[in-house]
Amino acid sequence: MSSPGPRFWAGPLRYLRWSARERPAYFYSCVIGAAGPLALFTVPPALRLLGHERIAEIPMTYPVPTGPRKQLTGYDD
Repeated sequence: MSSPGPRFWAGPLRYLRWSARERPAYFYSCVIGAAGPLALFTVPPALRLLGHERIAEIPMTYPVPTGPRKQLTGYDD
């Protein structure tokens, strides 16, 4: 009969070592899940330090020309 696993609050590092050996799928899925919010706060400043610039936004409408329109000639139907 196997002994029960260590409790988390009694020794967190010991529990993490145990769970990495005994239940690696759960352990590494939690590690990857915790890396998401961490990346949210660390990646944008790191990109700015490396010189990454944001691209211009794509225009959503066609720009209306300023000034009067020219009258077209020669296209009569």
